[in-house]
Amino acid sequence: MTRVAALDCGTNSLRLLISDDGREVTRLNEIVRLGEGVDATGRLDGAALARTRACLERYTEIMDFEGVSKVRMVATSATRDAENREDFFAMTEQLLGVRAEVISGEEEAALSFAGAVSDLDASMGPVCVIDLGGGSTEFIVGEVDGTIYGSHSAQMGCVRLTERIMRSDPPTATEVEIARDYVAERMAEVERIVPVERAKTFVGVAGTFTTLSALAQGLERYDRAEIHGSHLRFDALRLSTSHLINSSSTVRASNPVVHPGRADVIAGGAVVVEGIMDMAERVGKADSFVISEMDILDGIVQSLA
Repeated sequence: MTRVAALDCGTNSLRLLISDDGREVTRLNEIVRLGEGVDATGRLDGAALARTRACLERYTEIMDFEGVSKVRMVATSATRDAENREDFFAMTEQLLGVRAEVISGEEEAALSFAGAVSDLDASMGPVCVIDLGGGSTEFIVGEVDGTIYGSHSAQMGCVRLTERIMRSDPPTATEVEIARDYVAERMAEVERIVPVERAKTFVGVAGTFTTLSALAQGLERYDRAEIHGSHLRFDALRLSTSHLINSSSTVRASNPVVHPGRADVIAGGAVVVEGIMDMAERVGKADSFVISEMDILDGIVQSLA
């Protein structure tokens, strides 16, 4: 029995996956908002570090109880951008015995791709996996067998757009227009760098996509089994994104499938999703997303194995 743990600390959430020879034992997700204010100040906020520490202490207790023998923790957009990231690294080493790794956007994309395609049929390739996070969004195109054709980490995410542009609640029409222009610029970069035109299937991973799936399906509670592998048509999905963008955070949080810690930033994520749909229709001739609950955590577990 080899029990391993993967941790992913992004701009918005800190997540844990414990696996035993490929079998999922525990999967947890907590919104800690480590990247709060980093886009404006360039530093990790003290309160955000305290929230992250408290969550990591709880995760450490769970890993000890489950008998985890090997741990890998990766830190993504928020820590890549922070001047005082050493405070975060020292904390992870103290609690885990290993330092979190700041991985590049390209490695983040590769790990996300490996996890997202792990249970897809080869006939669905080439695949474009899109990992929409708090500070960045990774795009990677490749085959289900692991052959990679190109990847790019775009500096746009639900927290970044909310803090930088969509500050009103709900956002004003002007803020939404500016945010859409910003996303369009980032998507133009993606088109230049990543061969998205080769993609047959577009796979969306991470909280914005999975929450949109739950909303589009009209689920009464967040259900990973119903969300994983679901297909979201662009025409229907635009109704959900429009509703989120035009609603207040209080209204968004009233829906049981929207995590309270995501309610204030998911409108920014919805604007990013709309920009991705525009690109996928124009360049990839796509009309839907496949939504995956498997992501970078599953890729990290594979790297440990």
